[in-house]
Amino acid sequence: MSSTTTIAGLEITGPMNAGYAEILTPEACRFLAGLVQKFESRRLALLAHRVERQREIDAGKLPDFLPETEAIRAGDWRVPPPPADLLDRRTEITGPVDRKMAINALNSGAQCWMADFEDANSPTWENVMDGQINMRDAARRTLAYTSPEGKKYVLKEKIATIIARPRGWHMEEKHVLLGGRRLSASLFDWGLYFFHNAKALIARGSGPYFYLPKLESHLEARLWNDVFLHAQAELGIPRGTIRATVLIETILGAFEAEEILYELREHGSGLNCGRWDYMFSFVKKFRDRPGYLFPDRTLITMEVPFLRAYVTHVIDVCHRHGAYAMGGMAAQIPIKNNPAANEAALTKVRADKEREARAGHDGTWVAHPGLVQTALDAFALHMKGSNQLHVIHDVKITAADLLAPLPGPITEAGVRWNLHVGVRYLEAWLGGSGAEPIHNLMEDLATSEISRSQLWQWLKFGAKLEDGRPITAEMYDQFLPDELAKIRAEYGNERYDDGHFQAAIDLFMRMSKSAEFDEFLSLPAYELLP
Repeated sequence: MSSTTTIAGLEITGPMNAGYAEILTPEACRFLAGLVQKFESRRLALLAHRVERQREIDAGKLPDFLPETEAIRAGDWRVPPPPADLLDRRTEITGPVDRKMAINALNSGAQCWMADFEDANSPTWENVMDGQINMRDAARRTLAYTSPEGKKYVLKEKIATIIARPRGWHMEEKHVLLGGRRLSASLFDWGLYFFHNAKALIARGSGPYFYLPKLESHLEARLWNDVFLHAQAELGIPRGTIRATVLIETILGAFEAEEILYELREHGSGLNCGRWDYMFSFVKKFRDRPGYLFPDRTLITMEVPFLRAYVTHVIDVCHRHGAYAMGGMAAQIPIKNNPAANEAALTKVRADKEREARAGHDGTWVAHPGLVQTALDAFALHMKGSNQLHVIHDVKITAADLLAPLPGPITEAGVRWNLHVGVRYLEAWLGGSGAEPIHNLMEDLATSEISRSQLWQWLKFGAKLEDGRPITAEMYDQFLPDELAKIRAEYGNERYDDGHFQAAIDLFMRMSKSAEFDEFLSLPAYELLP
């Protein structure tokens, strides 16, 4: 039986485990309540604006650059120079706020660590709250861990700079209520991290740095900027201390990338390119347009025209205004028992990171400490200083470039792959693991999102495999048992049967075959978490 704890007006319905009272202090809860009271109505209005934008697209109005903000795009403005520990960001490691993984990431040799409360974190109450404890300890350099086998993990003298990523504006924290309503997960994650760690980080020569996910408009960036201004004033921290990098991982965000950076310019640090979520956004926004039927996602490399245009656009927007343009994820993990396969994987990573460096990115992401050196070496070849702010391409990216369709084949292997990894990742997420190794790749929630959205899209438009067979819901049902058998063979009966496969199958298949497209897999999946 659960009980409710009330602190400074917030109703906490999750259990108050050891250490949680040190995070959910009366002072911190008052700070959170103040954020919600001041900004929640605007958050809800912006989510309603997303729905209205979707109606316009459904009615035939494709996205374009905003005429009313042309002066911003033509303006000569700049973000502030980076603080010392964000001057060189050539390799950033990403991962959940799990204690052991946090230590390994901080010790990895990467310049920065994106501490992820979002796509790489399954937001169980324990994961979210333990993550806040871990971040508090990391900010104070006291983070340590001893494994059940007795292995000790401690921080090195030199560690990566912490950049925290809260959950997106669309998510809520169901275990914390104010006036009977759930708190914004963005404000909850961000507010607790900022309240407990900003001054400690500043005292150590760093600061409160953030990645902001899933933004779809400059108005959403304006809301974040107003949150920053309010919070800095509330805690007596100098205006402009916060630095934010925005993930341009939606097609609407790409069209407003310059305006997003402008809204955050006092706190701006850069923009980032996120491939899988970006493609997921295409499927979602153009759900009624058969011209945007994607092929097998293994064929969608960063060299295809619409993604190359996106990268060029983000780099140029950033560099015109003194901001850093961060590249995308290398999800590979070391293959310890197969040296040849491991070398082939590293070669692929090296080539991708060199492509990013040649394109003009100022840094990149990796998902595993074993890839840090490969990324560092790739950037060392092409980036001689701490950034490439001088690189601006002699090309004007148009709306047509960003919206270029991508024809190509759909194969049985592509269908099976989406079923396999989509269900497999979701099962892990429902079990509390947000960063899950699958076939030598470290996957996060974007994996399930692009997988189910492609399956949905292929059904919606009556697509055919390259051999002419029509794609049907019955085909999915026919292929799925084979894929589940492969997973069972790899996991073993006990691990498989003790997992969350039935719930994952039910949800993933329902969303892949539903008549209407669900905006986010995470919303119904979150309701299944404890």
